[in-house]
Amino acid sequence: MKKLFLLSLAACLLGALAMTAGCGSAPDSADTQATEPQVLRVGMDASYPPFGSQNQETKDYEGFDVDIIRAIAAEEGFAVEISNRSFDGLVPALQAREIDVAINDITITDDRRQSVDFSQPYYIAGLGVVVRADNDTIRTAEDLQGKTLGVSIGSTGEEAARKIPGADVRVFNAINEAFLEVQNGGVDAVVNDIPTNEYYVSHTGSKRVRTAEVALTKENLGIAVRKGNHALLAKIDDGLAKIKANGRFAEIYEKWFGKQPPQELLQ
Repeated sequence: MKKLFLLSLAACLLGALAMTAGCGSAPDSADTQATEPQVLRVGMDASYPPFGSQNQETKDYEGFDVDIIRAIAAEEGFAVEISNRSFDGLVPALQAREIDVAINDITITDDRRQSVDFSQPYYIAGLGVVVRADNDTIRTAEDLQGKTLGVSIGSTGEEAARKIPGADVRVFNAINEAFLEVQNGGVDAVVNDIPTNEYYVSHTGSKRVRTAEVALTKENLGIAVRKGNHALLAKIDDGLAKIKANGRFAEIYEKWFGKQPPQELLQ
């Protein structure tokens, strides 16, 4: 009996040591996992230069939005994974938890606030107009009445165009399709964000289009997260504030727009 007891005791001690050894290795594993950066899944429609596009040679995503979200992520300790999605699919993707944030020249509106939460503004934009270079009939917002207007689906350009009396609104899946249509004379004008308009006109190979001196709105752009995701929103806002304070934001802004950001955006 004594021998059996001692054998049992020895077995228990060996088991305890094994358990202790196992418990000792768990924190090491957990610590290793803790040092790996969390992946921030970013959705964008990469057809909106200078905000976002895909380099045809390297296949890398590039643009103002890309640089901004990467800079924010670096400040907050995230790795970034970008997926290319249609503009009108970004909010559903957030709601379905397929992505964590959407950054895509997205205007902050009361209607969109019903579905997502927005960061502090990272760009002040507005809606403008692109026309054929030989079109001198559109000089004011009133001149858009009764015209055929090209817009991208789900954009604030579409919202504004539908409010113009008598306008025939043609909706395209991507804004570059609308730009091509105005070149070809299929639409009289394209209603879209001014920075994208100016970038397109300056980088297109032809001189067949120009920006009209028409500003329809002034808008703030924001980074969208799933409604109620307050923890992530706080990190996005914190990272944005940091890059505005340390000068990185101004560097990115000047890189893509050729000028310093307005002071009201840095406050």
